[in-house]
Amino acid sequence: MNQLRWPHGLFVDDDQTLYIAEWGNHRIVEWKAGATCGRVVAGGNGLGSTADQLNHPLDVIVDKVRDCLFIADGGNNRVLRWSLRGATSGETIINEGGATFLTMDEQGFLFVTNWLGHEVKRWLPGETPGTVVAGGNGIGSRLNQLNCTRKVFVDRDRSVYVSDGYNNRVMKW
Repeated sequence: MNQLRWPHGLFVDDDQTLYIAEWGNHRIVEWKAGATCGRVVAGGNGLGSTADQLNHPLDVIVDKVRDCLFIADGGNNRVLRWSLRGATSGETIINEGGATFLTMDEQGFLFVTNWLGHEVKRWLPGETPGTVVAGGNGIGSRLNQLNCTRKVFVDRDRSVYVSDGYNNRVMKW
């Protein structure tokens, strides 16, 4: 996989297909298991803010139920839903600054880390607003605060784990 420029977030599907948020080329690339080259499935139209462009994507996840990607489009401060059925553009579903990393639980809730708000929000795609499930009490190091949220993981018991970058810790909520 030497055709990438600053790969950032990635997602591995059940069939071992790899989706890469390629920060440097403003696109999402799909690599099927055993493939010798990737295929652009979102963005790839240069840096920009229109529905068919990305600006330094930070993370990507796949929603098999909805047959789509969710993309944290860092430079545009948005989260996009992008169909995997040959779509040439995405739909902005979250338009709040600071979306960094994404995950989805078994119930279909989307969890978004927000490094500007020092919080994690849970969203049901298509509904607003999101619900704060971690942090959200300003920047800080107290047990109810975060400072530069990074990755998020939700386990089967619905516990939320957050890497809290500048506090050098992982928090469980």
